[in-house]
Amino acid sequence: MSDLVSKITDKNFQTEVLESKIPVLVDFWADWCGPCLALAPVLEQIAKEHPEKIKVCKVNVEENPQLAAKFNIRNIPFLAFVKDGQKVAELVGNQPKKVILNQIEALHDSEAN
Repeated sequence: MSDLVSKITDKNFQTEVLESKIPVLVDFWADWCGPCLALAPVLEQIAKEHPEKIKVCKVNVEENPQLAAKFNIRNIPFLAFVKDGQKVAELVGNQPKKVILNQIEALHDSEAN
């Protein structure tokens, strides 16, 4: 995990995700999940290319089962989009970069309205 992607735990979830000034993409994942590992480089690229639009964070569901339960995670990878402390969108499974970027754009379009 690079410096561009924050590791989230129960301890820092409130400050890093819920109190973030910009929208947050939270990737719920696990070490044993092949699609999760395949998605990781895409999320790194997004974090690098769009730091002003989205904060990318990762939650290991094995290490943080309470957070996984809070978001009602049934399948991983699970991408939760959090804005102003609320989950506003989600994507399940290994999504193409374009789909994730479209969701980020939709978050920013809703801000403009």
